[in-house]
Amino acid sequence: MLLDRIVRQGRAFGIHVFLGSQTLGGAYTLARTTLGQMVIRIALQCNEADAALIMDDTNTAPRLLSRPGEGIYNDAAGAVEGNSPFQVVWLTDEERDANLVKVTQLSKERGFSSKRPIVFEGNMPADVRDNALLTTALEHPPVKAPADPKCWLGMPNAIKGPTEAMFPRQSGRHLLLVGQNDEAVAAIIGLGMLALAAQHPRATPPKFYLIHGALADTPDCVFLESIAQGHAKISQGHEAPEFIAEIHAEMKRRSDEGSAGDPPIYLFIHGLQKFRKLRYEEDFSFGGDDTPKPGNQLNEIISEGPPLGIHLITSLDTLNNVNRSLSRKSVSELGMRVLFQMSANDSASLIDSPKAS
Repeated sequence: MLLDRIVRQGRAFGIHVFLGSQTLGGAYTLARTTLGQMVIRIALQCNEADAALIMDDTNTAPRLLSRPGEGIYNDAAGAVEGNSPFQVVWLTDEERDANLVKVTQLSKERGFSSKRPIVFEGNMPADVRDNALLTTALEHPPVKAPADPKCWLGMPNAIKGPTEAMFPRQSGRHLLLVGQNDEAVAAIIGLGMLALAAQHPRATPPKFYLIHGALADTPDCVFLESIAQGHAKISQGHEAPEFIAEIHAEMKRRSDEGSAGDPPIYLFIHGLQKFRKLRYEEDFSFGGDDTPKPGNQLNEIISEGPPLGIHLITSLDTLNNVNRSLSRKSVSELGMRVLFQMSANDSASLIDSPKAS
């Protein structure tokens, strides 16, 4: 529907469609009304069915093409009288590369700043270097803190900016990652820390805490610690209760004294299910041990932290471990969620939709 609308109305706004396909048949064929709006058509050698789709029902000339590079140009919406046979120009690799170099030099001389083309490549992983917003933030540090810091998650399957999670000082602004795609989880956590640091003035950076469960010397461990080094307090679990207590105390101070001028605090927990000391425990006792429990303090941070500029970005492997590690109230406060492949039931429990299956 969107492509049909662009084809019908785009020309009035200077938007033109160049559509290329190996075949137009099969289950995903374009609507005839959409093709009818494309007056100019070029067909290379193809079978009779595709020839009738590309051109007119009575124009099957493309099936008669035999030489490599031979094609038919038609500017009469596929009618036979518009056929104009031609031969595709062939260039050697050396000539092509030389011409591309000339075009690049000419664009630099004329000060032409081109945007990167948007190319959908199926299952190819996103490249962080394609994130123009992150590049700008790294090259030109901001002079004041943003009202809505962003954590860029990756490139979208649409023509728009990077997919992002926003962290304004509002309730529920935490990010929950659920799934067993360890490489993707580590990438989001590591690059999220980089992105959030880049968006704040270098003189007044936010505070970062990283608690991760990656094994020492593994690629995930090296990646996370290399990004966090010099920016965050890092722990593989031993200092986790101390980190939680420190953040909890700061939250109480901000609650009592106000937090308007305080920099944000971002707590990253990679693999929360691995840290038993951070699990929430129901308190049914009527006295006894009054020692604060790190798991309960973490749940208080989740509930009360965002309005005070304290946000959690955490990952867990399964829905069962989400429910085992956090209270129901805390799970409901994790307002932003990223799901990797899981069962339809788990997906529906987390986002009211089975799409992650």
